[in-house]
Amino acid sequence: MTNLVSKWNYPTTVLFGGGRVAELPAALKTTGISNPLFVTDPGLAKLPVVASTLKILDDADVPYGVFSDVKPNPVESNLAAGIDVFRQGKHDGVIAFGGGSALDLGKLIAFQAGQTRPLWDFEDIGDWWTRADASKIVPIVAVPTTAGTGSEVGRAGVITHEASHTKKVIFHPKMLPGIVIADPELTTGMPAFITAGTGMDALAHCLEAYCAPGYHPMADGIAVEGMRLVFENLPKAFANGNDLVARAHMMSAAAMGATAFQKGLGAIHSLSHPIGALYDTHHGMTNAVFMPYVLAFNRAAIEDRIARVARYVGIEGGFDGFGKAILKLREELGVPHTLPGLVKGLDMDDERKQLIADMAVVDPTAGGNPVELTKSAALTILQNAIDGRL
Repeated sequence: MTNLVSKWNYPTTVLFGGGRVAELPAALKTTGISNPLFVTDPGLAKLPVVASTLKILDDADVPYGVFSDVKPNPVESNLAAGIDVFRQGKHDGVIAFGGGSALDLGKLIAFQAGQTRPLWDFEDIGDWWTRADASKIVPIVAVPTTAGTGSEVGRAGVITHEASHTKKVIFHPKMLPGIVIADPELTTGMPAFITAGTGMDALAHCLEAYCAPGYHPMADGIAVEGMRLVFENLPKAFANGNDLVARAHMMSAAAMGATAFQKGLGAIHSLSHPIGALYDTHHGMTNAVFMPYVLAFNRAAIEDRIARVARYVGIEGGFDGFGKAILKLREELGVPHTLPGLVKGLDMDDERKQLIADMAVVDPTAGGNPVELTKSAALTILQNAIDGRL
């Protein structure tokens, strides 16, 4: 692993490499946190990886609190409960530890605990983020245990508005963690299903960022290499969860996807978000289901770009070859080919389809799709994903 250990300062400081979770107390000191709230999810909280990490804090005499009431798709009531624990414990920072749900909620607690305005006043619309009192946002150290969302290097958190069942993106530059500890050894306990779903999430981020319109060659370059890392290493990590080299490369790809999608995302996410909010599906696996249908829909606008990335990744056959490679990867990872395969017993009437299409076109990721995502287009892609029609 020595050849995969480095220190990055883009987009933030990342301590990368096996065993680096041991540096957590030093990272807290560097970011000015003396009494952190450790935010994780209920499944992880019961596992040895959390116990061993908390022991690192105990051995360093670092006081801390723990909050783990986090749904797989976090909701506002989770955030309110976390803020109560944060305030009661008089914490001065957050350790966000886990997958995307725990990372997002930890960042949102750090952001919102000191604010006086409602959370929804800070949705990622225009310059709404400037409404926040930046001086009240506490520092964050992020420790990912999956390789997918890349939330550890992001400046936003995704949370579901319970009343409308709509996923919202809350943004502020100071939500970017001050230090990330990216230790691939922490990902070896991921079940195969989570390895597949999070890995496909990383691929979706890279793919959609690369296809998003606009000029951002830095994001494009990161996205292209991220895709190569996923194609070469996700099957290895899926087949052997203890392959630390593959795990390390997937952890890199996840951070790269989140760095790249500052350029934009697209209809994969626009359609995945409502499905996740309404059916509580795994976000990355939902992205994986929609991926080939959105790719086919966008073909006219991205065919040449996809042919270029196919050559770089080592896939023959241009756009068609790339599409077949996506289908092969999905099959290898056990990704369902259709939405009914993902949501057992799915019975989606026309009213529900109309609702999902309405939610998709107003999702903040819709604007990054290379072909305009109209309601008609959203309905077409949705129906194709239900029927398995490419």
